[in-house]
Amino acid sequence: MACAQEHTTNEKKLSIANAISNTTVLLNNQDTIIPLKSLEKKNIASVSLSFAYSAVFDSLANKYDKITSFSADSYKDSLNLNNLEDDLKYFNTILISIDDQNVNKEKYINFINSISKNKKVIISFFGNGPGLKSFDLLQSPIIWTAQNNADAAAIVPQYIFGGIAAANKLTTAFSARYTMGSGFTTTATRLKYTVPEDAGINSNNLKEIDAIAAEAISQKATPGLVVLVAKDGKVIFNKAYGTHTYDTNVPDKVTDIFDLASVTKVTATTPAVMRLVEEGKLKLDTNIGAYIAKARTTPMNNIQVREVMLHQAGFIPYIPFHDYVKTGDYSRDSSAAYPTKVADNYYIKKGFFKDFMWPKMLNAPIKTRGKYVYSDISMYVMKDIVEHISEEPLNQYTYENFYKPLGMQTAGFLPRNRFKPEQIIPTEDDKYFRKTLLVGYVHDQGAALAGGVSGHAGLFASANDLAIIYQMLLNRGTYGGVAYFKNSTVDMFTSKQSNVSRRGLGFDRWDPDSTKHYPSELASPQTYGHTGYTGTCVWVDPSRGLVYVFLSNRVNPTVTDKLSNLKIRGRIQDVVNKAIDESKK
Repeated sequence: MACAQEHTTNEKKLSIANAISNTTVLLNNQDTIIPLKSLEKKNIASVSLSFAYSAVFDSLANKYDKITSFSADSYKDSLNLNNLEDDLKYFNTILISIDDQNVNKEKYINFINSISKNKKVIISFFGNGPGLKSFDLLQSPIIWTAQNNADAAAIVPQYIFGGIAAANKLTTAFSARYTMGSGFTTTATRLKYTVPEDAGINSNNLKEIDAIAAEAISQKATPGLVVLVAKDGKVIFNKAYGTHTYDTNVPDKVTDIFDLASVTKVTATTPAVMRLVEEGKLKLDTNIGAYIAKARTTPMNNIQVREVMLHQAGFIPYIPFHDYVKTGDYSRDSSAAYPTKVADNYYIKKGFFKDFMWPKMLNAPIKTRGKYVYSDISMYVMKDIVEHISEEPLNQYTYENFYKPLGMQTAGFLPRNRFKPEQIIPTEDDKYFRKTLLVGYVHDQGAALAGGVSGHAGLFASANDLAIIYQMLLNRGTYGGVAYFKNSTVDMFTSKQSNVSRRGLGFDRWDPDSTKHYPSELASPQTYGHTGYTGTCVWVDPSRGLVYVFLSNRVNPTVTDKLSNLKIRGRIQDVVNKAIDESKK
């Protein structure tokens, strides 16, 4: 019975949301500030002027970019809000939420008028229209909804960031400024956060995801997991299950940060390659030696970049570098001689990557050139090429060019430099090499010895961050009103590019061998994405308008193959595929 209920509940939710959207009006948008663009240049504060639902508002806004919350109520003692204004000095964009109960308070109007003199201000006004009169002298954009409740508070921020398009005009005149017929229209440019019914999907048809997740946890395939589904640019499912580890009761949250393992290859290295190819700085048919001087005297010299991106260069799959670490190569304390942190209380000696690992890779035998052999070495090579051409480290390049402008807040390498360990999902309890539980240090041994930033592993992120960048790819290169790639670049890298394997350039793809059921039984031939060793995957299916993200830590406390053997990732993907196909009938 619970099943049937969820669909009915969500249909109600949707009709309430639609009723709010149908009466929400965007005013004063003559400078097209909304939807917000250039997030990399914004430092955003959200200020509640006694708005009761600010927690809901801020939590939604935070899905699009980092928002710092302030409340006028915590400045109670002051007659004016000068202290609040002072505390906003580092912010250039201020989202103000206020309702019709508070819009006549002189202190609040004075504050709004004052702060809008030198900062971009966006007003979200909830409640009766006549209150708009208080803003007659204001040039700043206003998003007005007649409703003042939690539902409205979850919808208005989506207008600000372009999750929902503004379409309505005032049907009544409220003042000389806000006349009948006033109102601006916008287009949707970013993800919308909503219920499955908003994308034509019956929630009941997604119930099985809960059961498969429960099975994964009870069978000890992984202690916890997060699933996100976006359909046609709408996030319709995002749920966390289980706990950080089996012996803790800390629940997984949708905002938690996971070690993505090989999903790094398509979320960091490949986009960097795509950008440089598009700029004409990197040529797929040029040989490695043209970009890496050190490779010129090695077997790698004449191999073309294209072969590397297709895993056809003949590289051996990987080199177990951690087996080569001798006493004296590492120390429990950091020092000038041991500067590179590999894990808590584990530092590798200076130059270990440059002087030992890198030459070993460059000089590894080329055994299977022209055949498809999946190799991590290929992405070490691509990282080095990207860094030579872009003249900056891969972690910096991807952050500046993609993660920051897209509004991805957690995505990046070396998460322990930026986040509390509690927000990061632990991976293996490494008894063999690092002798510690890994939290925010990359699981992959080679990437760890390279200092945590590598082309094949080392990226960490939340599910929402992955949804953003893969929605950009599903949109064939655009997001938030910005073109990150040409359509043709995305099409080329994500479509089948090899005559000996299923792969695109960098991207993994649907397998035409029907006995493989890869990545899932019902996946369409257009499907592209990647999996990660830690128990992660992201798949995009253009034929269904689908972005599917699955994050887990199946390597905790130790590596197990149950996640694959039980086909957890593929089965959840097929619940979604079925639900989408059902909705088309």
